[in-house]
Amino acid sequence: MAINVAVTKNNNENSASVLRRFTKKVRGAGFLQEVRDKRYYARASSKLRTKNSKMVGLTRSAKRKVDLKLGLIQENEKRS
Repeated sequence: MAINVAVTKNNNENSASVLRRFTKKVRGAGFLQEVRDKRYYARASSKLRTKNSKMVGLTRSAKRKVDLKLGLIQENEKRS
């Protein structure tokens, strides 16, 4: 996968600002983050683990809705 980032120097622009614009464009392209993410192998999560974590989240959200209706917690309260 090739990502091209090009920056041209304007008339009254110094080298530091050109370099700063270049680094912003590189960050915006997401190329460096992708390379850093691929640095170490991360094994894909199993289907059972994914399913279990989804079920935990659904159970928590359902309990939160019930607690909100019963008035046990406030709307803007932080989750613990």
